[in-house]
Amino acid sequence: MNGMSYMEKLLDGVDVEWKALGDIATLRRGRVMSKGYLVDNAGDYPVYSSQTVNNGMIGRIDTFDFDGVYISWTTDGANAGTVFYRTGKFSITNVCGSIKINDESKLNYKFLFYWLSIEAQKHVYSGMGNPKLMSHQVEKIPIPIPCPENPEKSLAIQAEIVRILGTFAELTAELTAELTAELTARKKQYNYYRDQLLSFEEGEVEWKTLGEIGKFIRGKRFTKADYVEDGVRVIHYGEIYTRYGVFTSHALSQVRIDMAESLRYAEPGDVVITDVGETVEDVGKAVAWLGDDKVAIHDHCYAFRHSMNPKFVSYCMQTASFISEKAKYIARTKVNTLLINGFSKVLIPVPYPNDPEKSLDEQARIVSILDKFDALTNSISDGLPREIALRRKQYEYYRDLLLSFPKPEEVAA
Repeated sequence: MNGMSYMEKLLDGVDVEWKALGDIATLRRGRVMSKGYLVDNAGDYPVYSSQTVNNGMIGRIDTFDFDGVYISWTTDGANAGTVFYRTGKFSITNVCGSIKINDESKLNYKFLFYWLSIEAQKHVYSGMGNPKLMSHQVEKIPIPIPCPENPEKSLAIQAEIVRILGTFAELTAELTAELTAELTARKKQYNYYRDQLLSFEEGEVEWKTLGEIGKFIRGKRFTKADYVEDGVRVIHYGEIYTRYGVFTSHALSQVRIDMAESLRYAEPGDVVITDVGETVEDVGKAVAWLGDDKVAIHDHCYAFRHSMNPKFVSYCMQTASFISEKAKYIARTKVNTLLINGFSKVLIPVPYPNDPEKSLDEQARIVSILDKFDALTNSISDGLPREIALRRKQYEYYRDLLLSFPKPEEVAA
């Protein structure tokens, strides 16, 4: 039985009434709470903000603004439209909102949560580069109420939908946790063997500074306002943290053609590194550029130009020993910044330094081994990451089917 036929049987011909959320619930925004406030008022009650990690919790304070069952949503930023089921005593910051059902004899909180998990994202406004879902938009979201003339039957239908989705979500979470644990173990194993392979405890090798084997070329500034669909290919420093791996041959962004002469470029074989970041790992994060043509780089990037195997150099820059050494040359201010003159003193291994051809052959051999490990652990289209993504998509598919109510022609705002 598919989701739609099950839904039809569950509703058994009953009517579905659509209500604007603002007509059946009370919405309220959170308040500003700085890091200092959290420290000065530390306590037992959780404070939730716009992040999704740790269920959105950013700290605990000695008071609370909410007590009971609520749904919260993120109003601003990359996670705008994300919803959470909240219980107990807690507070939320100013980039969150809360939803309190006016009459719980007609609407189930978990049912509303599952519905908003689908619907809220459709109402996010992304103008001016900052996604938002403010209270006046949330109030207009249409909510289906099955069998409105019989509240007892309506709640029974809602509870059955919640039961099915809860069971499915639990199974999906268990499978995802198992796969994630396996992926974490594989990554740990990969990192260990990568670091061992690049430690060169044996064999003919010379450790040279980056400044000895190459030079650094700083990029030029461009902004998101310069982005176009068809223009000069560019690498933005923020993309290196989250969207690129150890190497790439495809630039994810492009800027206006008329900027071409004012930009600076990484050549094929260069290793592009960042010079700012929130963590030590982010600062100096490297990606080898393997494209056929040059690519423009942001001014928070450097192109490291050298004569070695670019993937070999990039792999070396991912090792724990390299990260530990580069940490000595990071200025820890509000934004961690790489001191490039110091960074150029960090050492990497050069196998068979007196025989360039043999050296490149050895670098290529090591790269081929690491590429196989990388494909098994980090690829988004193969192996465990793909399986984890498929599990989540499967859950979302059946959730959406189960909540596929017949849409009204018009819902009053």
